[in-house]
Amino acid sequence: MHIAKLNKFVALSLASALFLAGGLTTASAAGAADRGVRVRGTVVALAGDRLQVKSRDGQAVTVTLKPGWTASGVAKASISDIKPGDYVGIASLPKSAGGDGALEVLIFPPQLRGAAEGSFGWDLKPNSTMTNATVADAVKSVGSSDVTVSYHGQAKKISIPEGTPVVTLAPATPDDVKPGAIVFISAEKGAGGALSAGNLIVGKNGVVPPM
Repeated sequence: MHIAKLNKFVALSLASALFLAGGLTTASAAGAADRGVRVRGTVVALAGDRLQVKSRDGQAVTVTLKPGWTASGVAKASISDIKPGDYVGIASLPKSAGGDGALEVLIFPPQLRGAAEGSFGWDLKPNSTMTNATVADAVKSVGSSDVTVSYHGQAKKISIPEGTPVVTLAPATPDDVKPGAIVFISAEKGAGGALSAGNLIVGKNGVVPPM
């Protein structure tokens, strides 16, 4: 498959997961985000449409996969790959000296520019936030890089220390969702508490979803 088609496939398959992750401003989308549950963990088993995951805190979680569900992967990137004009998702924590420090960076493909734009609470670590925004500038310094990103007319400066996980999206298939694989799922919680999802991100080739 041509790389442009692969990028388009990955972008489309991940789009709804990003929207469920938060950051939409319409009332209906906000309601969907409120019902969202982010599952991070290791695949135990996949039987039919039932995916069993051991979460990062050791809990057994079952997610029902919707008909036609898709998987996306992640590929390793580097700080030097972040360029002005790129659309990125950066999870970060406030620093005691001021500003934010990145926990991880996802470089989106062009097809997802503007998806879930904004800065909102994130549960990667306590008090963390996720900022989906366009890189205005990137400055390399000793031991880290500083990026200024813009969203909805606002600007935010985030430092990215050396060693921070930086990834981009990569092709994956349902066959990659196998026991032992690391997954990130933005699932919907139904009225009875059951979780469901139409797509997920799975680790491949030693690269795991850092978000």
